[in-house]
This record gives sequence, C-alpha cells and structure tokens, in this order.
Amino acid sequence: MPQLVLEANKISQAIDLVVERTFRMDFEWDWPGGVAFFGVAEAYEATGEKKYLQYIKDWVDAELEDGMPPITVNASSIGHILLTLYKETNEEKYVNCAIQIADFLLNDAERFADGVLQHTVGGTKYIFPEQAWVDTMFMAGYFLLRIGHMLEREDYFNFGLKQYHGHERFLQDDITNLYYHGWDNIGQNHMSGIFWARGNSWAAYTMARALELVEVQHPSHMIIAGSLRDQLSALVRLQSETGLWHTIVDDPSSYLETSGSAGIAAALMTRGKLYNKYIQRSIEGILGQIREDGSVLGVSAGTAVMYNANGYKEVPYKRVQGWGQGLVLAFLSLLLKRENRK
Repeated sequence: MPQLVLEANKISQAIDLVVERTFRMDFEWDWPGGVAFFGVAEAYEATGEKKYLQYIKDWVDAELEDGMPPITVNASSIGHILLTLYKETNEEKYVNCAIQIADFLLNDAERFADGVLQHTVGGTKYIFPEQAWVDTMFMAGYFLLRIGHMLEREDYFNFGLKQYHGHERFLQDDITNLYYHGWDNIGQNHMSGIFWARGNSWAAYTMARALELVEVQHPSHMIIAGSLRDQLSALVRLQSETGLWHTIVDDPSSYLETSGSAGIAAALMTRGKLYNKYIQRSIEGILGQIREDGSVLGVSAGTAVMYNANGYKEVPYKRVQGWGQGLVLAFLSLLLKRENRK
C-alpha cells in the first residue's frame, strides 16, 4: 500500500484556520455546536493547543450561567465536550451536566423496538414518531459509550451499544452495506431509501471510534467491526476522483459534499494503511475545500429525511456550517495524530 504523503505543518495550519473560523460563528446548545466543538476538542488533543480548550470552556461556562438547557437526542452531542472539559480540568460541573444528559437518554428519551432512541431535535418543534435516524449514532450512541467508559457505568455503556446494534439492524442495507438515512418503524420502511453521505459518515466515524472503547472479547466488538468493515469496503468504491463523496453516495449526479466526505475519510484512517490511496485523495480534496479564512465549503445544510432523491440534491450547500467545521477538524486531527506517531 502507498504511504500517505502529507505536510504536518500544512495540516496544523489548516486546523488552526478552521478552529478560529468556528469561533466566529454563533451556536446554541444543540447539535451544530456539539459537532463543531467535538472537532475542536479533537484538534486540541492532536495539537495540544491550550487556546482551543479555553475556547470550548468559555462557551460552555457562558451557556451554563442560566442553568442546564433542554435536552434532546441531537443536543446530547454537547455531552462530548463536557467529557473533554471534565477530563482536562477535573471540574465536577462538567461531568454533572454530562450525567444529566446520559440519564435523560437512559431513562426519559422516547424509544421504540426494545430501546432504539427515537430521533429528536429542536425540542417539541419537530416530532418524528418511531423514527431512527443515523445521526443518533454520533449524537447519543457514541456519547453514551464515552461516558460509560469514562465513569465505568455499564448502564450507560450498554445502552450506547444498544443504539449501535439497533441502528445497524434498521439502517444498514444487507446488499450494498451502506447505511440508509432513516427508518420509519410505524410504516416499516426506509422512507425515501437514500444512502446519504453525511449519514454514512455518522455511522462509519462513530463505529470506528467505538471500537477504541469496546473490548475485543466483547461480542459487540465483532458486530460493530463487521458492520464497519463492510460499509467502508462499499464506500471506497464510490469515492470520486476529487477525493470527495457525492451527497447521495451512489448517485454521481448529486453534488459533492464535504462534511460527509470528511467523516468517511476519518473512518478510513482507523483501518491503518489499507485505504491509504483513498485517504490521500481525501486529503487533497478536503484541504481544497478550506478557504483562506478557515471556512469549510461545500457543506450541505441541516438535512431531514427528505421525500426523495431530488430533495437531497436541492439541499443548499452555500453556507458555512458547524458540522462541516467539526467533521473536517476530526479528519485533520487524525491525520496529525498519525503523522506525530511516526
């Protein structure tokens, strides 16, 4: 397999640009900030740059001045940075808030089919009865694994595993091995039946990271590893020559999309040198989407399970989005970590 060719200084500079641009955006206590700041936390871990941690701390402290905001499944993604802050500062307020989120998911969040979390976002504004969306694997499933592992709470950890297995059961197609965007348990169908790029990245990236926490002797390790292996082998064959993936991954007539591409590429990074050829393309493609001011371009707007393929093709991708910043930072941080291990 070819070796990766990259310049660590160039990657570090790109990370700094993207982080600085991210903190010139305004976020509420919800998933756009959750994903954006998760990427910043990954950048802090890769670079050791203390100002990145301080940026996150300042934002969280300001948000908590008037108490804990409402919790939804998607907003649970803020829990990721609470765990980082607790690990780095040992301040109890951060882990206490993270526990509140985990307790909500474990005890109060709507669910169906023996424990699969119903997708919720925006409080009571948007209700999707008995629907599983692949986003939940990042927003809640991975968070539950992280907090369960950190605090040695088997109840959190096992409920997190239940989300991985439930979403694999309902969303991974057993022919293509790709992940559908959503499942309607009432209608017993995948709604529009689309293999969405960012959705596949939510699944691939968080399965890859989950395997760092699940012991190899645990049966769940084999289940998650098998799902990820088959999904990645399908995805690499759908990568464009630019290094990016189309927003509908198996439809070349749909536009190329950066956030999903970054998440997929980050998942490929965890497979060692096996996918170096595809990662190399992604490095060039994704760096090419970062503007001089740190804005990540080509990121689709927040996307519900659309009615049909045209709905996905018409989702705008003009604006800078928190999830684009965060997923690109997650990818670049893994690149830097690999380079630093040499």
